[in-house]
Amino acid sequence: MIASIDPSTGATTEVFDVPAEDLDRLGERARAAHRELEGAGRSGRAAMLRAMAAAVEERRTALVAVADRETGLGRQRLNAELTRTAYQLEFFADVLDDGAYLEAAIDHAGSTPMGQRPDLRRILVPLGPVAVFGAANFPFAFSVPGGDTASALAAGCSVIAKVHPAHPATSLLSRDALLAGARAAGLSTDVVSLVYRDETAARLVQHPDITAVGFTGSLRVGRLLADLAAARPSPIPFYGELGAVNTFVVGRAAARDRGAQIGDGLAASFMLGVGQFCTKPGIAVVPSGAAGSALTQALVDRVAAAGAGIMLSERIADAYADGAESLLAAAGVEVLARGGDGPAEGFRGSPLLLRARPDALEGPLLEECFGPELIVVEYDTDDDALTTLRRFGPALTATIHADDEDRRLATRLLDHAHRTAGRVVWNGYPTGVAVAWAMHHGGPYAATTNALHTSVGASAIRRWLRPVCFQDVPQELLPDELRDVPEHGRTPRRVSGTLDRG
Repeated sequence: MIASIDPSTGATTEVFDVPAEDLDRLGERARAAHRELEGAGRSGRAAMLRAMAAAVEERRTALVAVADRETGLGRQRLNAELTRTAYQLEFFADVLDDGAYLEAAIDHAGSTPMGQRPDLRRILVPLGPVAVFGAANFPFAFSVPGGDTASALAAGCSVIAKVHPAHPATSLLSRDALLAGARAAGLSTDVVSLVYRDETAARLVQHPDITAVGFTGSLRVGRLLADLAAARPSPIPFYGELGAVNTFVVGRAAARDRGAQIGDGLAASFMLGVGQFCTKPGIAVVPSGAAGSALTQALVDRVAAAGAGIMLSERIADAYADGAESLLAAAGVEVLARGGDGPAEGFRGSPLLLRARPDALEGPLLEECFGPELIVVEYDTDDDALTTLRRFGPALTATIHADDEDRRLATRLLDHAHRTAGRVVWNGYPTGVAVAWAMHHGGPYAATTNALHTSVGASAIRRWLRPVCFQDVPQELLPDELRDVPEHGRTPRRVSGTLDRG
Protein backbone atom coordinates (compact mmCIF):
# COMPACT_ATOMS: atom_id res chain seq x y z
CA MET A 1 0.00 0.00 0.00
CA ILE A 2 1.23 3.50 -0.86
CA ALA A 3 0.18 6.50 1.24
CA SER A 4 -0.37 10.03 -0.04
CA ILE A 5 0.32 12.48 2.81
CA ASP A 6 -0.62 16.13 3.23
CA PRO A 7 2.54 17.82 4.62
CA SER A 8 0.55 20.75 6.00
CA THR A 9 -1.17 18.44 8.50
CA GLY A 10 0.84 15.22 8.41
CA ALA A 11 -2.39 13.34 7.70
CA THR A 12 -2.74 10.52 5.18
CA THR A 13 -5.25 11.65 2.55
CA GLU A 14 -5.23 8.64 0.25
CA VAL A 15 -4.01 5.08 0.31
CA PHE A 16 -3.81 3.09 -2.87
CA ASP A 17 -2.53 -0.24 -4.02
CA VAL A 18 0.15 -0.50 -6.67
CA PRO A 19 0.83 -3.59 -8.76
CA ALA A 20 3.65 -5.95 -7.92
CA GLU A 21 6.86 -4.46 -9.25
CA ASP A 22 8.09 -7.20 -11.55
CA LEU A 23 11.20 -5.59 -13.01
CA ASP A 24 11.66 -8.32 -15.61
CA ARG A 25 8.18 -7.63 -16.97
CA LEU A 26 8.70 -3.88 -16.82
CA GLY A 27 12.06 -4.28 -18.54
CA GLU A 28 10.49 -6.29 -21.36
CA ARG A 29 7.85 -3.59 -21.85
CA ALA A 30 10.53 -0.89 -21.73
CA ARG A 31 12.55 -2.67 -24.42
CA ALA A 32 9.50 -2.80 -26.67
CA ALA A 33 8.81 0.89 -26.03
CA HIS A 34 12.43 1.77 -26.81
CA ARG A 35 12.18 0.01 -30.15
CA GLU A 36 8.96 1.86 -30.97
CA LEU A 37 10.46 5.21 -29.97
CA GLU A 38 13.55 4.61 -32.07
CA GLY A 39 11.42 3.50 -35.00
CA ALA A 40 9.26 6.63 -34.75
CA GLY A 41 12.25 8.74 -35.73
CA ARG A 42 12.88 12.32 -34.78
CA SER A 43 9.65 13.62 -36.28
CA GLY A 44 7.53 10.96 -34.58
CA ARG A 45 9.11 11.61 -31.19
CA ALA A 46 8.74 15.37 -31.62
CA ALA A 47 5.04 14.92 -32.35
CA MET A 48 4.74 12.71 -29.27
CA LEU A 49 6.42 15.26 -26.99
CA ARG A 50 4.13 18.03 -28.23
CA ALA A 51 1.12 15.78 -27.67
CA MET A 52 2.38 15.05 -24.16
CA ALA A 53 2.67 18.77 -23.44
CA ALA A 54 -0.92 19.23 -24.62
CA ALA A 55 -2.11 16.34 -22.43
CA VAL A 56 -0.38 17.86 -19.40
CA GLU A 57 -2.04 21.21 -20.08
CA GLU A 58 -5.46 19.56 -20.44
CA ARG A 59 -5.04 18.03 -16.97
CA ARG A 60 -3.60 21.16 -15.36
CA THR A 61 -6.35 21.70 -12.80
CA ALA A 62 -6.29 18.13 -11.49
CA LEU A 63 -2.49 17.88 -11.54
CA VAL A 64 -1.97 21.11 -9.61
CA ALA A 65 -4.65 20.27 -7.05
CA VAL A 66 -3.15 16.88 -6.23
CA ALA A 67 0.43 18.20 -6.22
CA ASP A 68 -0.57 21.01 -3.85
CA ARG A 69 -2.19 18.50 -1.51
CA GLU A 70 0.93 16.31 -1.51
CA THR A 71 3.65 19.00 -1.37
CA GLY A 72 2.16 22.16 0.15
CA LEU A 73 4.05 24.22 -2.43
CA GLY A 74 1.01 26.33 -3.31
CA ARG A 75 -0.99 26.54 -6.51
CA GLN A 76 0.74 29.63 -7.84
CA ARG A 77 4.16 27.98 -7.64
CA LEU A 78 2.85 24.66 -8.97
CA ASN A 79 1.05 26.26 -11.91
CA ALA A 80 4.31 27.96 -12.86
CA GLU A 81 6.17 24.67 -12.52
CA LEU A 82 3.62 22.87 -14.67
CA THR A 83 3.96 25.55 -17.34
CA ARG A 84 7.71 24.98 -17.29
CA THR A 85 7.19 21.22 -17.56
CA ALA A 86 4.93 21.49 -20.60
CA TYR A 87 7.35 23.97 -22.18
CA GLN A 88 10.22 21.58 -21.50
CA LEU A 89 8.47 18.79 -23.42
CA GLU A 90 7.90 21.13 -26.35
CA PHE A 91 11.47 22.40 -26.10
CA PHE A 92 12.88 18.92 -26.64
CA ALA A 93 10.59 18.54 -29.63
CA ASP A 94 12.37 21.62 -31.02
CA VAL A 95 15.73 19.99 -30.23
CA LEU A 96 14.64 17.00 -32.31
CA ASP A 97 13.52 19.21 -35.18
CA ASP A 98 16.89 20.94 -35.18
CA GLY A 99 18.84 17.66 -35.25
CA ALA A 100 22.26 19.11 -34.35
CA TYR A 101 22.25 17.05 -31.14
CA LEU A 102 23.02 13.97 -33.27
CA GLU A 103 26.57 15.26 -33.94
CA ALA A 104 26.33 13.70 -37.40
CA ALA A 105 29.63 13.54 -39.30
CA ILE A 106 30.58 12.14 -42.69
CA ASP A 107 34.08 11.50 -44.02
CA HIS A 108 33.92 10.28 -47.62
CA ALA A 109 36.31 7.62 -48.82
CA GLY A 110 39.49 9.01 -50.31
CA SER A 111 43.22 9.42 -50.11
CA THR A 112 44.84 10.90 -47.03
CA PRO A 113 48.49 11.37 -45.96
CA MET A 114 47.97 8.17 -43.94
CA GLY A 115 46.75 6.22 -46.97
CA GLN A 116 43.34 5.31 -48.32
CA ARG A 117 40.44 6.09 -45.98
CA PRO A 118 37.15 4.15 -46.01
CA ASP A 119 33.77 5.87 -46.01
CA LEU A 120 33.04 6.77 -42.37
CA ARG A 121 29.76 8.09 -40.99
CA ARG A 122 29.15 8.78 -37.31
CA ILE A 123 25.95 9.55 -35.41
CA LEU A 124 24.55 9.33 -31.88
CA VAL A 125 21.97 6.62 -31.15
CA PRO A 126 19.81 6.01 -28.06
CA LEU A 127 21.14 3.80 -25.28
CA GLY A 128 17.91 1.93 -24.50
CA PRO A 129 15.57 1.89 -21.49
CA VAL A 130 16.66 4.23 -18.69
CA ALA A 131 15.68 4.75 -15.04
CA VAL A 132 14.67 8.16 -13.73
CA PHE A 133 14.41 9.00 -10.02
CA GLY A 134 11.95 11.78 -9.23
CA ALA A 135 12.86 14.65 -6.91
CA ALA A 136 10.87 15.69 -3.85
CA ASN A 137 11.07 19.44 -4.41
CA PHE A 138 9.80 19.57 -8.00
CA PRO A 139 6.83 17.19 -8.42
CA PHE A 140 6.58 18.07 -12.11
CA ALA A 141 9.78 19.63 -13.50
CA PHE A 142 12.23 17.14 -11.94
CA SER A 143 9.96 14.15 -11.51
CA VAL A 144 7.93 11.79 -13.70
CA PRO A 145 7.12 14.33 -16.46
CA GLY A 146 10.30 16.35 -15.93
CA GLY A 147 13.52 17.08 -17.74
CA ASP A 148 15.15 13.67 -17.35
CA THR A 149 12.09 11.97 -18.80
CA ALA A 150 11.58 14.54 -21.56
CA SER A 151 15.21 14.40 -22.71
CA ALA A 152 15.32 10.58 -22.53
CA LEU A 153 12.14 10.21 -24.59
CA ALA A 154 13.49 12.73 -27.10
CA ALA A 155 16.64 10.64 -27.43
CA GLY A 156 14.54 7.54 -28.11
CA CYS A 157 14.89 5.93 -24.68
CA SER A 158 11.91 4.55 -22.78
CA VAL A 159 11.71 5.42 -19.07
CA ILE A 160 11.06 3.49 -15.89
CA ALA A 161 10.53 6.17 -13.27
CA LYS A 162 11.04 5.66 -9.54
CA VAL A 163 8.29 7.69 -7.89
CA HIS A 164 9.31 9.90 -4.99
CA PRO A 165 7.33 8.97 -1.86
CA ALA A 166 6.48 12.63 -1.24
CA HIS A 167 4.08 12.77 -4.19
CA PRO A 168 2.89 9.35 -5.41
CA ALA A 169 -0.58 10.42 -6.56
CA THR A 170 0.88 13.34 -8.53
CA SER A 171 3.32 10.95 -10.20
CA LEU A 172 0.57 8.57 -11.25
CA LEU A 173 -1.54 11.36 -12.77
CA SER A 174 1.55 12.72 -14.53
CA ARG A 175 2.40 9.30 -16.00
CA ASP A 176 -1.18 8.94 -17.24
CA ALA A 177 -0.94 12.33 -18.96
CA LEU A 178 2.31 11.34 -20.70
CA LEU A 179 0.84 8.06 -21.92
CA ALA A 180 -2.27 9.85 -23.16
CA GLY A 181 -0.02 12.10 -25.21
CA ALA A 182 1.91 9.12 -26.54
CA ARG A 183 -1.34 7.40 -27.58
CA ALA A 184 -2.57 10.59 -29.26
CA ALA A 185 0.66 10.63 -31.29
CA GLY A 186 0.14 7.01 -32.38
CA LEU A 187 2.51 5.14 -30.05
CA SER A 188 1.05 1.99 -28.55
CA THR A 189 3.65 0.96 -25.96
CA ASP A 190 4.16 2.26 -22.41
CA VAL A 191 7.01 4.66 -23.03
CA VAL A 192 6.94 5.59 -19.32
CA SER A 193 6.41 3.07 -16.50
CA LEU A 194 6.45 3.57 -12.74
CA VAL A 195 7.85 1.84 -9.69
CA TYR A 196 6.97 3.08 -6.22
CA ARG A 197 8.69 1.08 -3.54
CA ASP A 198 12.01 2.22 -2.08
CA GLU A 199 13.24 -1.36 -1.91
CA THR A 200 12.89 -1.54 -5.71
CA ALA A 201 15.34 1.33 -6.28
CA ALA A 202 18.58 -0.64 -5.95
CA ARG A 203 17.26 -3.51 -8.07
CA LEU A 204 16.15 -1.05 -10.74
CA VAL A 205 19.65 0.43 -11.03
CA GLN A 206 21.11 -3.07 -11.26
CA HIS A 207 18.56 -4.50 -13.70
CA PRO A 208 20.15 -5.61 -16.98
CA ASP A 209 17.53 -3.85 -19.13
CA ILE A 210 18.46 -0.44 -17.70
CA THR A 211 21.17 1.33 -19.68
CA ALA A 212 21.54 4.61 -17.72
CA VAL A 213 20.12 6.37 -14.66
CA GLY A 214 19.04 9.94 -13.98
CA PHE A 215 18.78 10.89 -10.31
CA THR A 216 18.01 14.05 -8.33
CA GLY A 217 18.29 13.76 -4.57
CA SER A 218 20.57 13.51 -1.59
CA LEU A 219 24.31 12.90 -1.65
CA ARG A 220 23.94 9.80 0.53
CA VAL A 221 21.35 8.02 -1.62
CA GLY A 222 22.82 9.22 -4.89
CA ARG A 223 26.29 7.95 -4.04
CA LEU A 224 24.86 4.60 -2.95
CA LEU A 225 23.02 4.15 -6.25
CA ALA A 226 25.98 5.45 -8.28
CA ASP A 227 28.21 2.82 -6.70
CA LEU A 228 25.66 0.12 -7.55
CA ALA A 229 25.57 1.30 -11.17
CA ALA A 230 29.36 1.17 -11.36
CA ALA A 231 29.53 -2.27 -9.73
CA ARG A 232 27.26 -3.99 -12.27
CA PRO A 233 28.82 -6.70 -14.44
CA SER A 234 28.34 -4.18 -17.25
CA PRO A 235 28.55 -0.73 -15.59
CA ILE A 236 26.17 1.97 -16.77
CA PRO A 237 26.32 5.77 -16.55
CA PHE A 238 24.70 7.28 -13.48
CA TYR A 239 23.80 10.96 -13.79
CA GLY A 240 23.16 12.11 -10.24
CA GLU A 241 22.41 15.65 -9.16
CA LEU A 242 23.28 15.47 -5.49
CA GLY A 243 23.98 18.30 -3.07
CA ALA A 244 26.48 21.03 -2.32
CA VAL A 245 26.80 24.47 -0.75
CA ASN A 246 26.20 27.19 -3.34
CA THR A 247 28.28 30.29 -2.65
CA PHE A 248 27.19 33.94 -2.91
CA VAL A 249 29.86 36.66 -2.77
CA VAL A 250 29.33 40.41 -2.63
CA GLY A 251 31.98 42.99 -3.51
CA ARG A 252 32.60 45.94 -1.20
CA ALA A 253 31.32 48.61 -3.62
CA ALA A 254 28.23 46.58 -4.50
CA ALA A 255 27.42 46.14 -0.81
CA ARG A 256 28.02 49.84 -0.09
CA ASP A 257 25.88 51.11 -2.97
CA ARG A 258 23.00 48.60 -3.03
CA GLY A 259 23.42 46.46 0.06
CA ALA A 260 19.78 46.58 1.18
CA GLN A 261 18.61 45.61 -2.30
CA ILE A 262 21.03 42.68 -2.45
CA GLY A 263 20.04 41.60 1.05
CA ASP A 264 16.35 41.58 0.14
CA GLY A 265 17.03 39.55 -2.99
CA LEU A 266 19.29 37.12 -1.18
CA ALA A 267 16.71 36.58 1.57
CA ALA A 268 14.03 35.85 -1.01
CA SER A 269 16.37 33.48 -2.80
CA PHE A 270 17.44 31.33 0.13
CA MET A 271 13.92 31.18 1.61
CA LEU A 272 12.19 30.48 -1.70
CA GLY A 273 10.20 27.27 -1.50
CA VAL A 274 11.20 26.98 2.19
CA GLY A 275 14.82 26.67 1.07
CA GLN A 276 14.12 23.42 -0.75
CA PHE A 277 16.02 24.25 -3.94
CA CYS A 278 19.24 22.56 -5.00
CA THR A 279 20.40 25.99 -6.23
CA LYS A 280 19.69 27.73 -2.92
CA PRO A 281 22.59 29.95 -1.79
CA GLY A 282 23.94 28.45 1.43
CA ILE A 283 26.88 30.72 2.23
CA ALA A 284 27.04 34.51 1.80
CA VAL A 285 30.50 36.07 1.82
CA VAL A 286 30.02 39.79 2.50
CA PRO A 287 32.29 42.72 3.43
CA SER A 288 32.74 43.52 7.08
CA GLY A 289 31.99 46.85 8.70
CA ALA A 290 29.84 49.65 7.36
CA ALA A 291 30.03 48.42 3.75
CA GLY A 292 28.10 45.27 4.52
CA SER A 293 25.86 46.51 7.32
CA ALA A 294 22.82 47.41 5.18
CA LEU A 295 22.97 44.05 3.44
CA THR A 296 23.15 42.10 6.68
CA GLN A 297 20.39 44.19 8.26
CA ALA A 298 18.10 43.55 5.29
CA LEU A 299 18.68 39.82 5.73
CA VAL A 300 17.93 40.05 9.44
CA ASP A 301 14.73 42.01 8.86
CA ARG A 302 13.42 39.66 6.18
CA VAL A 303 14.18 36.50 8.14
CA ALA A 304 12.73 37.81 11.41
CA ALA A 305 9.50 38.70 9.61
CA ALA A 306 9.18 35.30 7.93
CA GLY A 307 7.12 32.45 9.30
CA ALA A 308 7.74 28.73 9.18
CA GLY A 309 6.91 27.12 5.86
CA ILE A 310 5.52 23.74 4.91
CA MET A 311 8.29 21.33 4.02
CA LEU A 312 7.83 18.55 1.51
CA SER A 313 7.84 15.57 3.83
CA GLU A 314 8.44 14.49 7.39
CA ARG A 315 11.82 13.05 6.43
CA ILE A 316 12.95 16.34 4.86
CA ALA A 317 11.64 18.39 7.79
CA ASP A 318 13.44 16.13 10.26
CA ALA A 319 16.68 16.31 8.25
CA TYR A 320 16.47 20.11 8.22
CA ALA A 321 15.89 20.22 11.97
CA ASP A 322 18.88 17.94 12.54
CA GLY A 323 21.05 20.01 10.20
CA ALA A 324 20.06 23.26 11.88
CA GLU A 325 20.82 21.78 15.29
CA SER A 326 24.31 20.77 14.15
CA LEU A 327 24.99 24.26 12.83
CA LEU A 328 23.79 25.90 16.04
CA ALA A 329 26.07 23.65 18.07
CA ALA A 330 29.16 24.49 16.03
CA ALA A 331 31.83 26.70 17.52
CA GLY A 332 32.17 30.23 16.15
CA VAL A 333 28.51 30.48 15.06
CA GLU A 334 25.97 33.07 16.19
CA VAL A 335 22.27 33.45 15.37
CA LEU A 336 21.46 36.68 13.52
CA ALA A 337 17.74 35.99 13.08
CA ARG A 338 15.11 33.27 13.21
CA GLY A 339 11.72 33.09 11.57
CA GLY A 340 8.49 32.28 13.36
CA ASP A 341 7.62 28.73 14.36
CA GLY A 342 4.16 28.52 12.77
CA PRO A 343 1.52 25.91 13.58
CA ALA A 344 2.59 22.76 15.38
CA GLU A 345 0.86 20.42 12.95
CA GLY A 346 2.40 19.17 9.75
CA PHE A 347 6.00 19.27 8.56
CA ARG A 348 7.46 22.76 8.89
CA GLY A 349 10.77 24.53 8.71
CA SER A 350 11.59 27.95 10.17
CA PRO A 351 14.12 30.28 8.45
CA LEU A 352 17.49 30.54 10.15
CA LEU A 353 20.17 33.18 9.54
CA LEU A 354 23.60 32.55 11.06
CA ARG A 355 26.96 34.28 11.11
CA ALA A 356 30.17 32.26 11.30
CA ARG A 357 33.77 33.25 11.84
CA PRO A 358 35.94 32.40 8.83
CA ASP A 359 38.23 30.26 10.98
CA ALA A 360 35.21 28.21 12.17
CA LEU A 361 34.32 26.90 8.72
CA GLU A 362 34.56 23.16 9.11
CA GLY A 363 32.36 20.10 9.58
CA PRO A 364 28.63 20.81 9.20
CA LEU A 365 29.30 24.42 8.15
CA LEU A 366 30.75 23.11 4.89
CA GLU A 367 27.83 20.76 4.16
CA GLU A 368 24.49 21.43 2.49
CA CYS A 369 21.57 22.06 4.84
CA PHE A 370 18.46 21.47 2.73
CA GLY A 371 16.02 24.09 3.97
CA PRO A 372 15.68 27.84 4.68
CA GLU A 373 19.11 28.38 6.23
CA LEU A 374 21.90 30.80 5.30
CA ILE A 375 25.34 31.40 6.83
CA VAL A 376 26.94 34.84 6.56
CA VAL A 377 30.73 35.06 6.64
CA GLU A 378 32.41 38.47 6.66
CA TYR A 379 35.72 39.36 4.98
CA ASP A 380 38.11 42.26 5.49
CA THR A 381 40.28 41.97 2.36
CA ASP A 382 40.01 40.47 -1.11
CA ASP A 383 42.37 37.72 -0.06
CA ASP A 384 40.09 36.92 2.87
CA ALA A 385 37.12 36.54 0.53
CA LEU A 386 39.02 34.11 -1.70
CA THR A 387 40.30 32.15 1.28
CA THR A 388 36.75 31.69 2.55
CA LEU A 389 35.49 30.54 -0.86
CA ARG A 390 38.25 27.97 -1.15
CA ARG A 391 36.96 26.26 1.99
CA PHE A 392 33.92 25.12 0.04
CA GLY A 393 33.85 22.38 -2.55
CA PRO A 394 32.30 22.32 -6.01
CA ALA A 395 28.67 23.33 -6.41
CA LEU A 396 25.88 23.79 -8.93
CA THR A 397 26.13 27.58 -8.76
CA ALA A 398 28.43 30.40 -7.68
CA THR A 399 27.01 33.92 -7.50
CA ILE A 400 28.95 37.18 -7.63
CA HIS A 401 27.59 40.66 -6.97
CA ALA A 402 30.06 43.29 -8.05
CA ASP A 403 30.18 46.85 -9.39
CA ASP A 404 32.87 48.56 -11.45
CA GLU A 405 34.94 49.37 -8.37
CA ASP A 406 34.94 45.67 -7.49
CA ARG A 407 36.44 44.59 -10.83
CA ARG A 408 39.78 43.48 -9.41
CA LEU A 409 38.14 41.18 -6.86
CA ALA A 410 35.50 40.09 -9.35
CA THR A 411 38.14 38.92 -11.81
CA ARG A 412 39.65 36.68 -9.16
CA LEU A 413 36.23 35.46 -8.07
CA LEU A 414 35.28 34.54 -11.63
CA ASP A 415 38.50 32.63 -12.10
CA HIS A 416 37.72 30.58 -8.99
CA ALA A 417 33.99 30.21 -9.68
CA HIS A 418 34.20 28.83 -13.20
CA ARG A 419 36.58 26.11 -12.00
CA THR A 420 34.30 24.93 -9.20
CA ALA A 421 30.70 25.56 -10.28
CA GLY A 422 28.50 24.52 -13.18
CA ARG A 423 26.82 27.94 -13.48
CA VAL A 424 28.23 31.35 -12.56
CA VAL A 425 25.59 34.01 -11.79
CA TRP A 426 26.52 37.68 -12.09
CA ASN A 427 24.53 40.29 -10.13
CA GLY A 428 21.56 37.95 -9.89
CA TYR A 429 20.19 35.09 -7.80
CA PRO A 430 20.70 31.40 -8.52
CA THR A 431 17.31 29.92 -7.60
CA GLY A 432 15.96 29.94 -11.13
CA VAL A 433 17.06 27.53 -13.85
CA ALA A 434 15.92 28.41 -17.37
CA VAL A 435 15.11 25.72 -19.93
CA ALA A 436 17.31 26.91 -22.79
CA TRP A 437 19.96 25.86 -25.27
CA ALA A 438 22.80 27.43 -23.27
CA MET A 439 21.72 26.37 -19.77
CA HIS A 440 23.99 24.10 -17.74
CA HIS A 441 22.68 22.57 -14.54
CA GLY A 442 25.46 20.44 -13.15
CA GLY A 443 28.90 20.74 -11.66
CA PRO A 444 31.88 18.81 -10.33
CA TYR A 445 31.34 16.15 -7.65
CA ALA A 446 29.64 16.36 -5.16
CA ALA A 447 27.25 18.68 -6.97
CA THR A 448 26.78 15.88 -9.51
CA THR A 449 28.29 12.49 -10.23
CA ASN A 450 29.28 13.55 -13.75
CA ALA A 451 30.50 17.09 -14.40
CA LEU A 452 30.39 16.58 -18.18
CA HIS A 453 26.61 16.71 -18.42
CA THR A 454 23.57 18.79 -17.54
CA SER A 455 20.08 17.85 -16.40
CA VAL A 456 18.51 21.05 -17.80
CA GLY A 457 18.75 22.50 -21.29
CA ALA A 458 19.19 21.06 -24.74
CA SER A 459 22.43 19.25 -23.89
CA ALA A 460 20.58 17.08 -21.36
CA ILE A 461 19.70 14.77 -24.26
CA ARG A 462 23.37 13.87 -24.68
CA ARG A 463 23.28 11.71 -21.52
CA TRP A 464 21.06 9.11 -23.18
CA LEU A 465 23.02 8.68 -26.42
CA ARG A 466 26.14 6.87 -27.60
CA PRO A 467 28.14 7.24 -30.82
CA VAL A 468 28.17 4.68 -33.63
CA CYS A 469 30.42 4.82 -36.70
CA PHE A 470 29.24 3.18 -39.92
CA GLN A 471 32.09 2.16 -42.23
CA ASP A 472 31.37 1.52 -45.94
CA VAL A 473 27.70 0.79 -45.17
CA PRO A 474 25.40 1.08 -48.25
CA GLN A 475 23.36 4.28 -48.46
CA GLU A 476 19.99 2.59 -48.15
CA LEU A 477 21.00 0.93 -44.88
CA LEU A 478 22.29 4.07 -43.19
CA PRO A 479 20.32 6.22 -40.76
CA ASP A 480 18.55 8.87 -42.79
CA GLU A 481 20.63 11.70 -41.32
CA LEU A 482 23.84 10.10 -42.66
CA ARG A 483 22.72 9.56 -46.25
CA ASP A 484 24.12 11.78 -48.96
CA VAL A 485 20.57 12.89 -49.76
CA PRO A 486 18.42 12.41 -46.64
CA GLU A 487 14.80 11.55 -47.31
CA HIS A 488 13.52 13.78 -44.52
CA GLY A 489 15.68 16.84 -45.14
CA ARG A 490 19.17 17.73 -44.05
CA THR A 491 20.28 18.26 -40.48
CA PRO A 492 23.45 20.03 -39.32
CA ARG A 493 26.42 17.73 -39.88
CA ARG A 494 30.13 17.87 -40.56
CA VAL A 495 31.04 16.59 -44.05
CA SER A 496 34.71 15.94 -44.78
CA GLY A 497 35.64 18.37 -42.01
CA THR A 498 33.34 21.19 -43.09
CA LEU A 499 30.21 22.09 -41.16
CA ASP A 500 27.05 21.75 -43.26
CA ARG A 501 24.25 23.56 -41.45
CA GLY A 502 21.55 21.68 -43.32
